Amino acid sequence: MTTKFALLSEADELVTSLYLRTEGQPIVSIQRGLKELSSALTKDTVIAGVATTGSARYLAGVLVHADLVKNEISCQAAAAVHFCPEVATVIEIGGQDSKIIIIRNGSVADMAMNTVCAAGTGSFLDQQAQRMNIPIHNLGKEALKSTKPAQISGRCAVFAETDMIHRQQMGSKRDDIISGLCQALVRNYLNSVAVGKDIMPIVVFQGGVALNQGMVQALEKALGFPVAVPPQPGISGAIGAALLVHDDFKSKEKASSFDGFNIAEADLRASSFECNKCAVSCEISQVLHGDNVLARWGGECDMWEEGISI
Repeated sequence: MTTKFALLSEADELVTSLYLRTEGQPIVSIQRGLKELSSALTKDTVIAGVATTGSARYLAGVLVHADLVKNEISCQAAAAVHFCPEVATVIEIGGQDSKIIIIRNGSVADMAMNTVCAAGTGSFLDQQAQRMNIPIHNLGKEALKSTKPAQISGRCAVFAETDMIHRQQMGSKRDDIISGLCQALVRNYLNSVAVGKDIMPIVVFQGGVALNQGMVQALEKALGFPVAVPPQPGISGAIGAALLVHDDFKSKEKASSFDGFNIAEADLRASSFECNKCAVSCEISQVLHGDNVLARWGGECDMWEEGISI
C-alpha cells in the first residue's frame, strides 16, 4: 500500500507531491509525509483546504483535521475530468484494487471495483517483479522489448504465477514473460471489473500501474484504440481530492480546519475494539495520543464518536 500527497495551487496546478510506501504503518506514513511536505513549503504558504481519500481516508481525515473526506470513485473521476474534460471511461489500477468509472457529460454514470483478486491489481506485478529480481519501474521497459508475449493465465494470481514459472522452465525470454503478465492482468481486469461496462473513448488510464508502458500497450491492444495517461497517474486520487475540496471551499467560502502539521511529531497509534453495547457489535476504530483518545469512528450510532484535539 502507498500514501500519496498532492498540493495544488489556487489555479489547480500541481505544486508538489509525495508517493510513500505505507509499509503497514499508515499513521507513521502520514506523519512522515506531513513532515516532508511542511519542510518543502515556504513559511508564507497558506493551506486553504484539505481532503482525504482512499482506504484509510477516515483515519487520515481525523489526523489532519480534513475539511472533506471523499471516496476514491469521486476523486478519481474528478482528476480524470480535470485532465481530460471529454473523458468517457476511467480505468484505474492501483496497488491494492482496481476500478472502472463510466463518465457521461462530466458526471459519474456507472462504476465497479475489484478489491478481492490480486491478479487485477498492481500488487500482482510488484510480486512478480520481485520474484524475477527486476525493479518495478523497469517492468514496462522490459515488456516493450517483447516480440512474442508468453501465454499466461489471467484467471487469478495463483494460476498466473504457476504459468509464469512454467514459462521460465520452458526457456521463455524474460521480456516475453513480462509482456504476457501485462496482457494477463488486462484480460483479468476486462473480464471481471469491466465486464458489462460500456467502455467508450476517450479512456483515461490512472493509478500507479499506468506508469508501466507495458500495461498501457497491453490495454490499448485489448481495447483497439489509444488510451490517455495523465502526467502523474500514480497520485490521481490525491489530485482529485484536492480538486474537490477546492470546489467545496469556492462554493461555501469557509475557513479550513486543517492543523495537521502539528501531528507530524506526535506519538500516535491506532487500535480498534468491538462494542458490546448492543447486538450489532460494531468494530470501533480509534487513534490515541499517549493515553488520550483523539478520535473514534466506525459505529452505527454516535456513542463512541469523539473529535480530535492535540
